[in-house]
Amino acid sequence: METVELTVIGCSDAFGSGGRRNTCFHIKTPSTQFLIDCGASAFPGLKELNIDTEEISTIIISHFHGDHYGGLPFLLLEAARNLRKKPLTIVSPPGCRENMHQLLALLYPGSNIMEELDLNFLEFTDEEMVIRDDLKLIAKPVIHSEASLPHGIRIHTSGKIISYSGDTAWTENLIALSENADLFICECTFFTGKVKGHLNYTELARQLPKMNFRNILLTHLDKQMLKNRHKIAHACAEDGMKILI
Repeated sequence: METVELTVIGCSDAFGSGGRRNTCFHIKTPSTQFLIDCGASAFPGLKELNIDTEEISTIIISHFHGDHYGGLPFLLLEAARNLRKKPLTIVSPPGCRENMHQLLALLYPGSNIMEELDLNFLEFTDEEMVIRDDLKLIAKPVIHSEASLPHGIRIHTSGKIISYSGDTAWTENLIALSENADLFICECTFFTGKVKGHLNYTELARQLPKMNFRNILLTHLDKQMLKNRHKIAHACAEDGMKILI
């Protein structure tokens, strides 16, 4: 079976707890490379970890918060500067094209970055989406800030299933998203204490017996979670971590 490699570019909460970068995961298969989220501080991480952004064919955005897609304008800026000719597909909740136009107009007034690139914007649907022959996904709504259009994502690539919770409180949709996943990347922002729109480890541990996946990786960790890592029985993401799936 083909090997899929995941690199954690960033795994912090919105505030860079522990000096970590915002959310971004790079996935490399024998036939494609793609990103899951591209948070505001992710772009320097791609550089530090020697990821060639020219080879990234697809970027999947879970929801519209800056720590999950705020790095996208800079990735597009570099692509335009380097005269990128390869097409780039961006898959997201509805509205990403318009959001990018507005962000780029604010960050780089007068630029025509979007017009200089071969961009294909796809919006989540209720059905399985075929992004390319070796990349399919299903997105399901989760519980977070409604205005950010939050989704969890289930990805099929090279015979593997990678599931990602996005930012969310507990929802039964996580059970379906993670079913038989080779890797379930799950937000677990807090160790204890209930905060709207996010999971804590106490709640997640209580729900895990309902779920069926091969491996889990906890991400989006705040300073409380980092302090209590020695009490956590599951793998926690680290910037630069590589996982063979």
